[in-house]
Amino acid sequence: MLASIPHGTVVLLQGTAVTTSGGPNIAIKGIKPFAIGGPPTQTIDFPEQTLTNHTNFRTSGAGLTGITQQMVNNPNSILRSAIAAQRIQATTTLHVSTSDGSLPGGGTANTAFLRGAAQGPNAVAARVAATFWLETLRGDPGPLQLQYSQTVLLNFNGLSWPHITVATLHKAA
Repeated sequence: MLASIPHGTVVLLQGTAVTTSGGPNIAIKGIKPFAIGGPPTQTIDFPEQTLTNHTNFRTSGAGLTGITQQMVNNPNSILRSAIAAQRIQATTTLHVSTSDGSLPGGGTANTAFLRGAAQGPNAVAARVAATFWLETLRGDPGPLQLQYSQTVLLNFNGLSWPHITVATLHKAA
């Protein structure tokens, strides 16, 4: 997979695919940062990640309409909610990933803005991983629904920040 991520990173990813009966196995994903190189289980809390905390550093009020704390804590909960009442007959799962190291057949490349100037980079896209679920709903002739969860790990200010993007797409006739 070749992609361009907004804010200045181009990635080339490779991975594997498998088809199974039933619905997808969608993991819990968190957005809390952790120390660069440290275990992702030792996260750092910021008050802005709690929606009830009022702050000038995050959208508030009407800008949060429809956003729940569960969505912030686990963006993949949106995917799980989208299929909660569906009967999924089969799922093809494609998982792709790469990192900023020199990898045969993969890697990340940052734009000049992210690479920064003499004082160092503004951010480094250290790792990109995405999972795609191509789903066949009971009664459909084939897969007509695609869900995905993409995590870009951006390193800056001594922390690795998970940026997670999720969506559920339906093929139109």
